[in-house]
Amino acid sequence: MIDDLAVVARDLTKTFKGGTLALDNLSIEVARASVLGLLGPNGAGKTTAVRILTTIIKPDSGTAFILGTDVIRDPARVRSVIGLAGQNAAVDENLTGLENLRMVGDLNHLPRGEVKARARELISQFDLADAANRPLKTYSGGMRRRLDIAASLVARPAVLFLDEPTTGLDPQSRNDLWEVIENLVEQGTTVLLTTQYLEEADRLARQIVVVDHGREIAKGTPGELKARLGQTVLEIGFLDHEIAVRALGVLGQLGKIPPTRDGHLVEVPVDDGPKSALEALRVLDSAEIQPTTFTLREPSLDDVFLSITGKTTE
Repeated sequence: MIDDLAVVARDLTKTFKGGTLALDNLSIEVARASVLGLLGPNGAGKTTAVRILTTIIKPDSGTAFILGTDVIRDPARVRSVIGLAGQNAAVDENLTGLENLRMVGDLNHLPRGEVKARARELISQFDLADAANRPLKTYSGGMRRRLDIAASLVARPAVLFLDEPTTGLDPQSRNDLWEVIENLVEQGTTVLLTTQYLEEADRLARQIVVVDHGREIAKGTPGELKARLGQTVLEIGFLDHEIAVRALGVLGQLGKIPPTRDGHLVEVPVDDGPKSALEALRVLDSAEIQPTTFTLREPSLDDVFLSITGKTTE
């Protein structure tokens, strides 16, 4: 039902000067109070989609609505209900952390008392209390990133856009932010998340859309996307990459999806793990190829991404 959707985009197309096609009839739907993970290799069009949905740029064609409001026809109203943490920090390095958050509150025309309380709440939530009164120019990259995300939350937006939000964060800070996002969704916030960390999408996203060259090439829940690969991945290591290349050739008939190689490691998606493992060992033995390691594991989103796009996220 359309009323259950916070974000609706239909057939978005965008070509930049020079003829670069960034979006090619891309459609997106995000249910209210949920997280959509938008995945794709660098240059796939993820950031362009976010910039259109947050009114920064206009599409060449297509339509987009945030909570029922037309992004193109009424951008001011859209901006009043969204928050955005882009890839580049949108804060003033000459102001302190608290001053930056208060400035954002003032720009959103929040009551002065509410702005002060909200700024201190977010400074504490993002573990920046010790640096609250220091100029932003003295912050580390991770601290700047946390403050930028905090700034996107000052006005308590109903829809939050996070464009690779945890880039540059250490593992603990990343995990802390994941908990913040999960709490926001529990409270009713809708989140559209672009990320290079597939673990992040696996943990947070109810739905995932994979894009490449500006087009949707796959979508579904994390579980549904993983199921496309089969039940098991055979991860087989060899002494060097030349042996792995030979192994890749003889292992190609084991599963429905072709195996992949990364250096001296070959991965084979299969449906019947134990049976296929025995068959793999027989095939390798017949070809006089000796593996150095042999592991059976469940497929990950990394496997899905590589099988769909032919590329890693990086």
